[in-house]
Amino acid sequence: MTPAKIRNALLAVVAIALSAAVYLGFQTQTQGISLEAQAQRAIPLATALDNGRPTLVEFYADWCTSCQAMAPDLAELKKNYGGSVNFAMLNVDNNKWLPEVLRYRVDGIPHFVYLDDTGTAIAESIGEQPLRVLEQNITALVAHEPIPYANVTGQTSVVENRTIEADPTSPRSHGNPRPS
Repeated sequence: MTPAKIRNALLAVVAIALSAAVYLGFQTQTQGISLEAQAQRAIPLATALDNGRPTLVEFYADWCTSCQAMAPDLAELKKNYGGSVNFAMLNVDNNKWLPEVLRYRVDGIPHFVYLDDTGTAIAESIGEQPLRVLEQNITALVAHEPIPYANVTGQTSVVENRTIEADPTSPRSHGNPRPS
């Protein structure tokens, strides 16, 4: 076999290996629960504030890579703690949530606000958080204990000033009509 044929065969093998790696990478990435799917199943904020249970409010955006990275961990937490904690998701790109964005001073996402069972904000954390940290915070929230990792900041995505009309038919609107 000539050196040119060996080189071409080697390049073909490398190209196939890289193609397989990219394909498997996309398969792994898309198998998790998407932010959109979680938002559709999230409890509406108004319901969360009225049902007497503590609440974790997550401010997120579909384009936020940290939010996307945390989606599987939050899905697991919702599965484990959904019976005792409300999980509300507010998309910062939906102008409907602008009053809450301003109230909780959301300037980076993901931004988590921990509300006690009366709806009072008792702690917050900003940015990408490890599952262990979120779980300890939620455990403390349920037990009415101080949040151990309050005011922790991880990697964030900056919230830009965006003007996007709220779509009342969107799952993120939770069936609430757009304010006049």
